Amino acid sequence: MAEKVEANPQTSKNESFNKDKYRPEVNAVVPAVRTADDAVHVTVPAPAQSVRTGVLALIVLATFGSGMALVVPMVYSLAVRLEQLVAGRPDILGYMLGVGSAVTLLVAPLTGILSDRTRSRWGRRRPYTFAGLLVGAAAAPVMAMAPDPLWLTLGWVLSAVGWGTAAGSIGNYQADVLPQHQRGRVSGMTTVVMQVSPVLGILLVGLVHGDALPLFLLPAGIGAALVMLFIAFAPEADSRGAVYLDRLSVRRILGSYAFRPRRMPDFGWNWLGRFIFFLGLTLTTSFSTFFYAQRLSVPVADVVGFMALSSGLSIITAMLGSLGVGWLSDRLQRRRLFIVLGVVFFAGGSVVSALAYDLTLLLTGSLISSFGVAVFIAVGQAVVLDVLPHRETQAGRYMAITGFSQKIPGVLAPGVAPLLLTVGTGTGNYTVLYFVAAALALFGGIVIAMKVRGVR
Repeated sequence: MAEKVEANPQTSKNESFNKDKYRPEVNAVVPAVRTADDAVHVTVPAPAQSVRTGVLALIVLATFGSGMALVVPMVYSLAVRLEQLVAGRPDILGYMLGVGSAVTLLVAPLTGILSDRTRSRWGRRRPYTFAGLLVGAAAAPVMAMAPDPLWLTLGWVLSAVGWGTAAGSIGNYQADVLPQHQRGRVSGMTTVVMQVSPVLGILLVGLVHGDALPLFLLPAGIGAALVMLFIAFAPEADSRGAVYLDRLSVRRILGSYAFRPRRMPDFGWNWLGRFIFFLGLTLTTSFSTFFYAQRLSVPVADVVGFMALSSGLSIITAMLGSLGVGWLSDRLQRRRLFIVLGVVFFAGGSVVSALAYDLTLLLTGSLISSFGVAVFIAVGQAVVLDVLPHRETQAGRYMAITGFSQKIPGVLAPGVAPLLLTVGTGTGNYTVLYFVAAALALFGGIVIAMKVRGVR
């Protein structure tokens, strides 16, 4: 059994100073632990006091910025740039996104594990947020000036790793400081801004139609500015006094990529349910630009108007789903009911989209789906934090493992989707794609609702 190692007197002074100045729940001393699941003993209580409004605002703004920088290229800019480089090859986009997801799949847990054990005057999470910002910002000109799909893929990989690291570090910070009674509401707010940020980003890059540089530099610049605010002003205690019983080795790092579901069944079932849901969701998002272009019979570059309209209207449903249901979930202390509600709405919207060939039905399907996604993500993130094992000592590790449930679908879906698109018609069978997505989402929600017993 692991034991807590006390800090030296100087560290205690630093910890006291940080507690008085910032938040009492952000500790400078981390218990000494072994990273194996059976060697961890939690000795530090989970945060109970509410995080101040100003800090919550910084979290929300940073989430907005990292979301815009990451999602706008993924759902729009890459497709437009690829069409400029190699017209009529949407399959390349799928493989491009898959490569980016595969690389982040390997990198994300490593940064989470390292941040859990990082000793620095800036805390455990801040150095990785900053490093992610630098890499993500540097990737923007690489994508904008890419002479061929290979360079475009390289730029996207750097962007996905950089902004994914920054976003993951912000998520780890939330796991460190948020008490249970704030998780649903904060998850709701971050879900809303993740819906809003791509909308505003697409509107901005749509104003410079066809110009490659603003397609990537605008979202990256806004993202960098907002994440930098979080880095500069969100309080995090000095972690130089943290002491660990075990040295970090390659073997221990590799072992930390996995967990034992039988020892933490709620975490395991929640992981599986999220994986299935996000596999369905990613099937629809990976090719949304080409889907709308086909159904509306317009060029790919002209889809920006519809996407902006659809996304703008989706803000309303996202706010209802994220803020309203997130607040209600905290209020009632119930999660599973709202998980089911979310997947039912997403599946229903996907079915409507599958059968839609005009603007009205496409908008209807999009709005229904966006409400379901907002509900699932807001409440689902609260479930993640509720069942997170060893929060006080290994939050970064388990948040990264949770991220696998989203990132692995990001690798699989772009490869599976082209196969589904060829069913029966040879190419472009989006009806089958959306029906399969609906079925997967429903099944994933049912797994969480029936198997995760640690939440109501």
